[in-house]
Amino acid sequence: MVAAGGIALVVEVVVTMRGRRVARLVPVDEVDPLADLRARGLVREPTAPRSPRTRRARLKAAGPVSDLVADQRR
Repeated sequence: MVAAGGIALVVEVVVTMRGRRVARLVPVDEVDPLADLRARGLVREPTAPRSPRTRRARLKAAGPVSDLVADQRR
């Protein structure tokens, strides 16, 4: 953000928990914030491509679930 007169305004919010700093929120000025995180060593690229998720088979119920709940409450 640029304030009147061309002065850059930087807003920073510090989050504390019981007086200790736990997070710092700053505006994103990078075109690619992920590239900045990679350069700082905070994230890394995956070593292998993700494997596709397999769908699990649906379970067949012997009766309505409401009957099971009613039995458990007795």
